[in-house]
Amino acid sequence: MAEIDPSLQTGAASSESDAIPVDTDEVVYFEGSPTLRGSLWPLLAGLLLSVGIIAGAVALRAHGWWAPLLGLIIAAVLMTVLVVRIRSVRYRVSNYRIDYERGLLSKDIDTLELWHVEDIKFHQSLLDRILGIGSITVVSHDETTPQLHLLSLPNPRPVFETLKQRIITVKRQRGVIKLDPG
Repeated sequence: MAEIDPSLQTGAASSESDAIPVDTDEVVYFEGSPTLRGSLWPLLAGLLLSVGIIAGAVALRAHGWWAPLLGLIIAAVLMTVLVVRIRSVRYRVSNYRIDYERGLLSKDIDTLELWHVEDIKFHQSLLDRILGIGSITVVSHDETTPQLHLLSLPNPRPVFETLKQRIITVKRQRGVIKLDPG
């Protein structure tokens, strides 16, 4: 029975100087939800709508004591739905993949392997900088997730820098090279 060269099994390079160690343990760099302060405009719109509902209900109090109570309940449900919708999204960035989970009653999870990533973009507006949040867009060759938007991340710059380095490392470990068509 023929033996298989160990360097071919692990995907390592043929010479020791070119070998890149393959770390097998998964390390999580970021895990969490978008911050609420990153969704100020939808929350502000929801708050204004809630105030309008309560004011309308108070104006209808001549029809009974239940009108202001009903307005308050509707406003509370509206704000709760907005917050829960934001919090039902979770990101998990590790040294090999990005998981994007969403849903409250039913869950959808998309996984993007880092070696599929073609480019990453970082965005932080002036307001985002003041609030300490930012967004990362991941562009990939993945069929199910060609673009992944990680929105309202707290302290996003270290996540972006780590992700950049990990993408390069993972591609080198897998032997993925980029060819310029020119």
